[in-house]
Amino acid sequence: MIPQELIRKKRDGGTLSADEIHRFIEGMTSGAVSDAQIAAFAMAVFFNGMTRDERVALTRAMTHSGTILEWPDCPGPLLDKHSTGGIGDTVSLILAPAIAACGGYVPMISGRGLGHTGGTLDKLDSIPGYRSQPDLGLFRKTVKEVGTAIIGQTNDLAPADRKLYALRDVTATVESIPLITASILSKKLASGLNGLAMDVKTGSGAFMASLESARDLARSIADVATAAGLPTTALITDMDQPLADAAGNALEVKLAINHLTGNHRNQRLHDVTIALGIEMLLTGKLASTPDEAYKKIETAFSSGAAADVFAKMVAALGGPKDLLERPDHHLPQAPLVKPVLAEHEGYVAAISTRDLGIAIIGLGGGRKRAEDQIDPAVGLSSLVPVGTFCHKGDPLGLIHAQNENDFDLAHTALKSAYKISTTEPPLAPLILERITPDLT
Repeated sequence: MIPQELIRKKRDGGTLSADEIHRFIEGMTSGAVSDAQIAAFAMAVFFNGMTRDERVALTRAMTHSGTILEWPDCPGPLLDKHSTGGIGDTVSLILAPAIAACGGYVPMISGRGLGHTGGTLDKLDSIPGYRSQPDLGLFRKTVKEVGTAIIGQTNDLAPADRKLYALRDVTATVESIPLITASILSKKLASGLNGLAMDVKTGSGAFMASLESARDLARSIADVATAAGLPTTALITDMDQPLADAAGNALEVKLAINHLTGNHRNQRLHDVTIALGIEMLLTGKLASTPDEAYKKIETAFSSGAAADVFAKMVAALGGPKDLLERPDHHLPQAPLVKPVLAEHEGYVAAISTRDLGIAIIGLGGGRKRAEDQIDPAVGLSSLVPVGTFCHKGDPLGLIHAQNENDFDLAHTALKSAYKISTTEPPLAPLILERITPDLT
């Protein structure tokens, strides 16, 4: 295979065969294909797309670039969820332990932040001692004994995706539907799952800003996953405002802890979590009706069972055993925490959610380059949701920064992101559509 000829073919709108895709991915994994060629391939796909057969072939090739886990002695269904990412999207940290408390097993392979969105792995890395990339032995042991383990890709699992994932983040090709589909599903298929629930975000804070593009991605994932042997449903959910009232790595871990323990539960975050949990329990046959699934997952939270699973997972993967009891002792905190105040009275009519994500990157809470180190302490909290009536001088949110200069930049961004109106805005539905596979 000559990589540049394959790139040329896709650049010019051609359709790649399964064999061509397989050989290109083999070259990515072995090093025969350079980073520049991978980036060129990603850009060609970004502009020209892929057929469903190409997407299935790419997904399978990336899945088989490394180890595929098997769970022959697991006593329950292996289930997972994945989100396309947003601001304040802390669902994974609370949903995985809740599903485990309901009898499922959740071997969750998560990623780092892409573009303006936060990554589950970056959030977990803010927990001292937590091994977000353990060896497969510890991963298997934790899933079997605790019920879930949320980790990043190891060297064994879908290594081709790990390389492509990092390059997509810094080459403006994150939004490509075929590449998103293959990236998500290669990790999930390599995990040996029995079922997947997909959360596709749409709105100002999502990669798929329009409902049409979100629908295309949801359909692509549901169809490709099911064609590859992984039953999948997808929900399209609103990201025209932050999903929860905090965004930033350690801040979202604290948010998850408060949610699990019942100290504070954000309703939007809870509602999306419950909806995805219902899909997972039904797919895994752990509930026979949506109502039964709803009651099971609500009980997992209200009884404290989900919190107990989360605590055991953190401890099993090297984190502090008393994280839930003393989160402020263990989680990093920024030295400067100051509010952004409303300049005039009115309703929060809209939030440019993507701008909040960009502000977090400016604070150091995200990456501008693949090799950048993240500051886990910085971010935003106490964010006021759309529809809230504010008096002049009321706080719109808190900025957690390392210094005054960083605060000033984030302050400007947050003020411009919030649109205040004298008219109360209509509230968009949180869950917009449910997509099931169509392989006709």
